[in-house]
Amino acid sequence: MSAKAWLLASRPATLTAAVAPVAVGTAVAIAEGGVRWPAALSALFGAMAIQIGTNFANDVFDYEKGADTEERLGPTRAVAAGLLSPGAVRVGMIVAFLFATLCGVHLTWVAGPWIVLIGVLSIASGILYTAGPYPLAYVGLGDVFVIVFFGFVAVMGTAFVQTDALTLRSALASVPVGALATAILAVNNLRDRHQDVHANKRTLAVRFGGGFARAEWAVLVVAAYATPVVMFALGLVDAWALAPLVTLPVAVKIWGIVRREEGLPLNGALATTAKLLLVFSVLFAVGIAV
Repeated sequence: MSAKAWLLASRPATLTAAVAPVAVGTAVAIAEGGVRWPAALSALFGAMAIQIGTNFANDVFDYEKGADTEERLGPTRAVAAGLLSPGAVRVGMIVAFLFATLCGVHLTWVAGPWIVLIGVLSIASGILYTAGPYPLAYVGLGDVFVIVFFGFVAVMGTAFVQTDALTLRSALASVPVGALATAILAVNNLRDRHQDVHANKRTLAVRFGGGFARAEWAVLVVAAYATPVVMFALGLVDAWALAPLVTLPVAVKIWGIVRREEGLPLNGALATTAKLLLVFSVLFAVGIAV
């Protein structure tokens, strides 16, 4: 069990989905004059730990449910490849969630008992995404999980632990982050839909087909780019927050791949969508904070 195998299982490329909402939520806190850097760091480390714990859970439970096989089109999974045992990855999952709990203890002390509920729901959802008799990813609720927890909960929660307030600015700022994070999942499910059928994994792409998954990706990305414009029109941000619009050509290029490709070529679209989430969010965060 090498460090390389654990790094593979942690899926570092997915951590953009944890970093992005904390960056945007902290920017909202700065804009509202209530930034608390220790709370921001706890939110960041807690979000990353939950993401890693969820990745470990996905690795072991997808393997046990038969979703990760030799026919898998995506990156290698540690348990399926025999690099780590299911038991070891379960222990890693518990350690990651325990670390997230420690971060939550600090945030509860800072922002009150509501953080306990948020933390419990986030960890439980991370496990139930692929575990249990009705895992979220297997009944078509994975997209809802991502947009709620990596969008609204993560961004608004990060802002709340610093400002003690839930505002329209934080709610709207959650939309692009959640939308682009869900767009990553949409590409993933589009790529894997034929294999997922055999594992009885009823994602939206399996339920409604490739055309639906492509349309979902497009709608999510349009929503992401429309949000800064709406916020600017409402006077919630100034023109600096429109900076993410410079990445629009990248989104159009990804759409060209998503629209026409199948199988392995979608790995590039997935990776680039993840990078788009990070760059968009950093530009958005800087724009809001300025």
